[in-house]
Amino acid sequence: MEKRIGVVGIVVEDLEAAPRVNSVLHEFAEIIVGRMGIPYKEKQISVISLIVDGTSDEVSALTGKLGKISGISVKSALTKK
Repeated sequence: MEKRIGVVGIVVEDLEAAPRVNSVLHEFAEIIVGRMGIPYKEKQISVISLIVDGTSDEVSALTGKLGKISGISVKSALTKK
């Protein structure tokens, strides 16, 4: 399967879930090109953006595992080619 470039946006509404999020990100480190995390203290949330380079199956596995964590919202967008 062909690799695609994409972006994954993660909103961490339950800061207690952050260690689980980091564990999943570590598991998929081979497809993560870059990561930026912004704590929004006034709203008590964190926003993480990832640049990924992997197959659609790999990115789906990453977002699927993240989406199963309570207090986490995740969306992705991939190149068409």
